[in-house]
Amino acid sequence: MADIYASHPATTAERPKPATDKKSVQDFAAGPRGRKPKHLFSTRNIVVYGTLTVMAIYYLIPLYVMVVTSLKDMAEIRLGNIFSLPQHVTFHPWVKAWAQACTGLNCDGLSRGFWNSVRITIPSVVLSIAIASVNGYALANWRYKGAEIFFTILIIGAFIPYQVMLYPMVIILREMGIYGTLTGLVIVHTIFGMPILTLLFRNYFSALPEELFKAARIDGAGFWQIYFRIMAPMSMPIFVVAMIIQITGIWNDFLFGVVFTRPEYYPMTVQLNNIVNSVQGVKEYNVNMAATILTGAVPLIIYFISGRLFVRGIAAGAVKG
Repeated sequence: MADIYASHPATTAERPKPATDKKSVQDFAAGPRGRKPKHLFSTRNIVVYGTLTVMAIYYLIPLYVMVVTSLKDMAEIRLGNIFSLPQHVTFHPWVKAWAQACTGLNCDGLSRGFWNSVRITIPSVVLSIAIASVNGYALANWRYKGAEIFFTILIIGAFIPYQVMLYPMVIILREMGIYGTLTGLVIVHTIFGMPILTLLFRNYFSALPEELFKAARIDGAGFWQIYFRIMAPMSMPIFVVAMIIQITGIWNDFLFGVVFTRPEYYPMTVQLNNIVNSVQGVKEYNVNMAATILTGAVPLIIYFISGRLFVRGIAAGAVKG
């Protein structure tokens, strides 16, 4: 074999040479490159997840107490151990809270207040989001004379305490002939939700590519065509954010509900206050807990269903001022 290679010099030159490059040797000796894998039980992970776990437990304990208390009868509650699981599960407190508890002169539970809250929340959310989205779209893309002044005044209105405006709003609604009605309360919620929602929509629309708006204008699209065909379909995350903010705020509102409506139109939160703070008869803690959970169930369910879009919309609407 050696004679064959010796007789053919070209063949000898063509034989593969071993990898003796100095840089290759150094790279091989240095070992694998890249970031080192993080350990699961590193100090950072222990601190971060430990803190989150403690905070979650802190906020879940009251909910746990509410749920287990609502499933006990009064004899078991009087034993005093609020953290123990119910020995005999009963749903009677839930039935009574919904349909039998006294909320003043009426003893029909929270059912009437629930439907009042629905009739208040749905039109208030639809109107406030519709108006605020158009306001934000106009302020972001259709700059007109005095737009910055209008926007500044609108934002200042978001920081004025509601209590300052209660009496003037009562007078205005009385003069309009809608004080004490659901229509008046819907108008109040729509007005007071306008500043913060306009800010969110304006920031979100400002973050969208301006080239889309310019291209639509070149193609001859008008104000409403651009809004409905381009801006609105691209803005689902911020619409979800606005929906969650409004539903949570309107459904959980107590002040406006008790000031601007009559007893037959009281929302769920006002009726809950009447049940919990009742001074007549036996204090039924299981019924109170069940009524509290029923009152807060709607915004919780909506948030859990659309929580991811909520975070996306908040992040997208906060990148520009």
